[in-house]
Amino acid sequence: MESKRQSKLSEIWRLFRKNKTAVLGLIVISLIILSAVFADLIVPYAKVIKQDYRSILQPPSSKHWLGTDGYGRDLFARIIHGGRNSLALGFVTSLSALVVGGSIGAVAGYYGGWFEDVIMRGMDALKAIPNTLMALAIVAALGPSMINLLIAIGIASTPIFVRVVRSAVIGISGMEYIEAARAGGTSDFRIIFKHVVPNAIGVIIVQSTMSIAQMILQAASLSFIGMGIQPPSPEWGAMLSEAREYMRTAPYFMLFPGLAIAMSALSLNLLGDGLRDALDPRLKS
Repeated sequence: MESKRQSKLSEIWRLFRKNKTAVLGLIVISLIILSAVFADLIVPYAKVIKQDYRSILQPPSSKHWLGTDGYGRDLFARIIHGGRNSLALGFVTSLSALVVGGSIGAVAGYYGGWFEDVIMRGMDALKAIPNTLMALAIVAALGPSMINLLIAIGIASTPIFVRVVRSAVIGISGMEYIEAARAGGTSDFRIIFKHVVPNAIGVIIVQSTMSIAQMILQAASLSFIGMGIQPPSPEWGAMLSEAREYMRTAPYFMLFPGLAIAMSALSLNLLGDGLRDALDPRLKS
């Protein structure tokens, strides 16, 4: 069993490596994640909040690699440490939406009938509201903070996972080995989370990877309009908002946080495309 699992992983990795853009995406997002994890070793946090009015809006130089902002704070330090907040928002909200939405979708797809109808009509009602608009309404009601932003984006993204996992479970729950497990007296809970969900893991991984990029963009959008992480905590969307005032006189101030958001989202999407092709080569166009 272990050898079969290893051979399957080796085959997935072989197929993944054939997609050069996916490998590039993996390298880029790995570097971004590592820079966020080891941010304190790369540049002290003191540089993030230290204001120097003698160094306001200085262009990139040997002293300040990416320049300084309107308070004289080092942009390189703020982007590196801001990656922690932006990536944490993306990964944590994706995980929470996966756990909640995936569980609901798995149960709805397995049982079907009126229970599935009730669940899916509720998800349709939630999905009728654009994700960003729903997240904005929730944050407006709860107040702007990182915790409330996590809650808002997680709730807004849950219907996506409900639909994806439900569709995968419907296709698997009619298989012969599932019928054999039912006939053997295995409990529904064990069948769903021991047999059904693991066989839908490919679809779940791809959806999770791509949703992280979407959630990073949503978090940046809400922070941009002042409804996300509050100053002086660094966050890429909030940094873009601060840069609006100086976009003509100091364009680098807007360029570098924007590049950080774009590179993170693009690399995650490339990674998701590669995983989709590697996990199910039939989907490759």
